[in-house]
Parts: sequence; structure tokens; C-alpha cells
Amino acid sequence: MATSNFRIKKICEWCGKEFEAQKVSTRFCSHRCANFAYKRAIRKKRVQTTESQTQVQKTERIIEDIKEKEYLSFSETGRLLGLSRQAIYTMVKAGHLKASKISSRLSFIRRTDIDAMLQNKPYQYRMPKDTIPITDFYTTNEIKEKFGVKDSWIFHIAKEHNIPRTFNRGKTYWSKKHIDDYFAKKAPDPEIKEWYSTQDMQEKFGMTLTAIYSFVSKNAIPKKKVGIMVYYSKKHVDIAKGLIAPEEPKYYTIAEAMERFNLTRDQLYHYVKYHNIPRIKVGKYTKILRVELDKFFEPPKIE
Repeated sequence: MATSNFRIKKICEWCGKEFEAQKVSTRFCSHRCANFAYKRAIRKKRVQTTESQTQVQKTERIIEDIKEKEYLSFSETGRLLGLSRQAIYTMVKAGHLKASKISSRLSFIRRTDIDAMLQNKPYQYRMPKDTIPITDFYTTNEIKEKFGVKDSWIFHIAKEHNIPRTFNRGKTYWSKKHIDDYFAKKAPDPEIKEWYSTQDMQEKFGMTLTAIYSFVSKNAIPKKKVGIMVYYSKKHVDIAKGLIAPEEPKYYTIAEAMERFNLTRDQLYHYVKYHNIPRIKVGKYTKILRVELDKFFEPPKIE
């Protein structure tokens, strides 16, 4: 068998001597050093296994001792239930588990209270959303009439988005909830008031249908469908065409937002971070998108 003519200088991981290797993966200078290293790794593995078994035995012995006690500390209760001490404090604070406070620094939990809590909170199987029975359906004709779409479009979208369907006496029935949810996501922005039809864009910009479809897709132009007619947002088309300048988003400074909503700095940063409200950095100042912050703090509406 052919061997490599290259020689690589390396340091033996066992004896520390310098040697020449034929492969970069070689770790030891000789079979003897490799054998010593292998035996050491085996011994280390056996020691770790023995220590792990000892730790398990110690834990089991502690739990057995805890089971014999009638009154347990919060830490012992945590070990018994396999939870942290903080989790036990949370359960007591929420009223799920009873505890007795002997002094300012001494509290106990009775074993009988733990058993009572477990008996009063049996596990209840939570049915996944996908298995919830579907009882309301659209027929294909109802979808066509309500949303102004074609048969082929319905079957294509249903396949792409896994919309449930069933068959009865030669008719196809579609899940009403899934269909409504899909069209709700596709609903046009109510703030858009002016629209171009496809014909308007052909006449104004001299574009072919193929050019229009490519243009609106590339620039993510909002659109709406009314019957068989498709309309595109006039404002977004004009901005993409360079006819009008895009509006600069308006922002609150931190001080303005704190004053406007009567918040501390920590509260404001918590809301912005937790609810993913857009913000930008301008020099050393942070600014928060005005429309999103206003929307978050606006009072609830009952429709």
C-alpha cells in the first residue's frame, strides 16, 4: 500500500515528545503511547460511571428518607416532586399547595397536603387543535360566490395550505374556519383607499400583464380582489415607480413615549422588547415606531 511522503511535525499527547506524522489526525508517537492513552480513557470512563451510580444511590436514599417524614421543608418538597425550591414557593403563593409558617424563617409542608394537591389536580388530556372536530363547512359554490374565486383556485390553495375537506353525496365541503382564516389574512389594509386596476396600470404605464404581475410581486404591492377583478394599491405602485416619495415613518423618542403613556423607562423597554415593537437607533438615541406603540396602547374595542 502506498504511503504519503509528507511528514508533519506534531507533539505526542501522551509523552510530550516531538515526532513526525504522516496524517494530521495522528495523536501519538507510537503504539505504546496510544495504548497507554486508551487505558487511561477507559479508567476515566469507569470512574465517571461509578460516580454517577453513587450519586443516583445518594439521591434515592435522600428521597426515601424524605418519604418517611410527615413535615417537609420547601427544599425537601422540591426533591420529592423533582422541582426547584422556587417552583414550590410559586405553587404555595398561587394557592395550589398549602404550607404552614412557624416563624419568619421557618415554613413546613405536610405530606398529606402534597397528596391532597395531587389528588385534586388529576391530569386532563388536552386535545390538539388539529383534532378538534370540524362542524361548519362551505360548499365549493359558496366559496366561489362569497370570495369570487374559481374552482381550480380553491383546490390549489386548499392543497397548499392543508385546508381540511370532506365529501358527501358527490359534493366537496371545506372547513369554514380554515377558509375564513385564510381570507382574513389576505384581507386588504383598510387604510388603503385608492387602487389601480390592471387596466389602469396598462394604460398609465404601458405595461403588459406579465410585466405587471412581475412588478407587483417583486415590490410586494398590496392587492385586493373584487369578483374577478384585481386591484393594486395606488400609493405603493407610485412609490415603486418613483412618482412620489415614500413617507418617512414617524417615531417617538424614549422621553416622548414615557410622557405620552405615563411609563417608566424600564416599563417602556419591557413592552417594546416583549411585544416586538419596531425601534431604530439614531446616533446614541433610540426611537420607537409611533403607529405600532399607539396601536399597542389603544383601548380595546367591542365590535
